[in-house]
Amino acid sequence: MKKELGLIHIAVLLFGLSGLFAKWIPLSAHIIVFGRVFFAALFLLMVLLLLKKSIILPTKRSYLPFIVIGGVLALHWGSFFHAIQISSVAVGLVTFATFPVFASLLEPIVFKESYEKRSFVIAACALIGVIFIVPEFDFSNNVTKGAIWGLISAITFAVLSILNRTFVRDFSSIMIGFYQNSFAFIWLIPLVLFFEPVKITVTDVSLLITLGIVFTGIAHVTFIQGLSKVNVRTASIIATLEPVYGILAAAVLLQEIPDMREWIGMIIILSAATYISLKRI
Repeated sequence: MKKELGLIHIAVLLFGLSGLFAKWIPLSAHIIVFGRVFFAALFLLMVLLLLKKSIILPTKRSYLPFIVIGGVLALHWGSFFHAIQISSVAVGLVTFATFPVFASLLEPIVFKESYEKRSFVIAACALIGVIFIVPEFDFSNNVTKGAIWGLISAITFAVLSILNRTFVRDFSSIMIGFYQNSFAFIWLIPLVLFFEPVKITVTDVSLLITLGIVFTGIAHVTFIQGLSKVNVRTASIIATLEPVYGILAAAVLLQEIPDMREWIGMIIILSAATYISLKRI
């Protein structure tokens, strides 16, 4: 049990640190995501082959949800990295952490469930937290723009979670990860070709490989392995530490220290997200 708890913490730490690559890799967000999903898909394919699992889906129709999900994943990670690039790791991570709130508002619509009044109260609290983070409602302010892109990443991740729950819950997590990343890569090919060629150094490629394999593929497999003996409720509590790990790492490695307003906003948002996450289990 202790080993599996440790694996969950390691996975959450890796997920939290992935945001720092937006600052380390001097490339546009869509190029970073392009490299990330390519190497993640390649790694997960190798895992499936080593486990001697079939990578062929049962019907042609089974591929359609993954095509949509891959596009949403590409948009999610693109907006997430862009949010961090134009603002800070803290702003990107914490605004993304509002995704459980958006999920709680969207799920009743999709699954025709009744709304709970507390969902709107928590959503209002999360909005107040975002207001604390945003210094001014000026779209020329990078922190404001970063918060908006962070919220887009949160909304798209909430949509991604709902799509997974609706269409692909019958497949293994590794299989889902493989096809999500593969189709995200395919979606990004036209976007990469549309923009002018960029100069990518050996260091950039090394960082993209590390991001895709270690901080995406291995983190994904590690989290799944941890769930073999750790219940979802406990894993969800640990997962709320993802922004905390990322913010602390950014403070040490990038010298990005949040100011008092940002700390207040972060506490409010993380409290709201944690509460909603626990109630949804």
